[in-house]
Amino acid sequence: GWSSEGSRSSEPGGEEEVQGKMAGSHPYFNLPDFTQPSPPSTPPSLPSNQRCRLSDATKGLLVALLGGGLPAGFVGPFSRMAYQASHLPSLELLMCRCLFHLPIALLLKLRGDPLLGPPDARGRACLHAVLNVLSIGCAYSAVQVVPVGNAATVRKGSSTVCSALLALCLESQGLSGYDWCGLLGSTVGLIIIVGPGLGTLQEGTTGLYTALGYVLAFLGGMALSLGLLVYRSLHFPSCLPTVAFLFGLVGLLGSVPGVFVLQTPVLPNDPLSWSCVGAVGILALVSFVCVSYAVTKAHPALVCAVLHSEVVVALMLQYYVLYEAVAPSDIMGAGVVLGSIAIITAQNFSCEKEEKEEK
Repeated sequence: GWSSEGSRSSEPGGEEEVQGKMAGSHPYFNLPDFTQPSPPSTPPSLPSNQRCRLSDATKGLLVALLGGGLPAGFVGPFSRMAYQASHLPSLELLMCRCLFHLPIALLLKLRGDPLLGPPDARGRACLHAVLNVLSIGCAYSAVQVVPVGNAATVRKGSSTVCSALLALCLESQGLSGYDWCGLLGSTVGLIIIVGPGLGTLQEGTTGLYTALGYVLAFLGGMALSLGLLVYRSLHFPSCLPTVAFLFGLVGLLGSVPGVFVLQTPVLPNDPLSWSCVGAVGILALVSFVCVSYAVTKAHPALVCAVLHSEVVVALMLQYYVLYEAVAPSDIMGAGVVLGSIAIITAQNFSCEKEEKEEK
């Protein structure tokens, strides 16, 4: 048999064909060839639809946290320092801040866009600017009569609650259970911070001014939530630079007459005051742009909840820079706020990952 096989395989290529058949039929011929190096093993790459990517909501929340909340936490203490150093009135500080928004007109001119926005959206853009000017004006007035951390706490808490209610009533946007847990925890943290201060208001003129400061902070938060909701309804290419320029324009038109009628203008005469004014203008502009961008990517209530990081930064600066007392309740509330922010951010990140895997 072997001789006949050998005689048949004398043709070119016959021997290799027979050996291939024998290797495929006999089990001992299937052993791996250890004389040849094995190719390096590469881990299987995940399909593109299962890779972990940041969702739009997560991007918006991160921008709101890093670019909106953290810089805004420095604005209140710097405003307080400018007031303590030169008695700079709140409307004059608002006027100085609005000056930093005016150079955005050059960007709009270079792009060929109208300064006031397209005609069909011009009214809403101006309304957004008016609401933001009212919110900032109330905030600057509040930090002059109440502690910085408490003023920021009341303003951010009212903006979060109002944003959640407005979004549910007007936009019909649902939130997950984790989001509601984060919102509730963040609001509870703010109540822990500001609750003891509200319960110890003094009687007389001092107590009246303190209560008025808290009312202004609350109204500032309401105006902020309304402004964010109006901004979400604007849809044109140059929306962000347009509303930033309109904020500066409307703020100047409202604050310049008010400084001379309602308050006494003060010219800062020391480097500390000028440095605080410049820092307030730059940081506030960065925070304004980042918050406006974030609210187009994530739910406005979640954006406001993440902006509660401003309260934590303000409390730290209140203690280490302004040398004002920070109660144990403030520290406890700040911890609850940070935990709530972590829950909201992690939930939005994990939901995007699960949706990608399901797809």
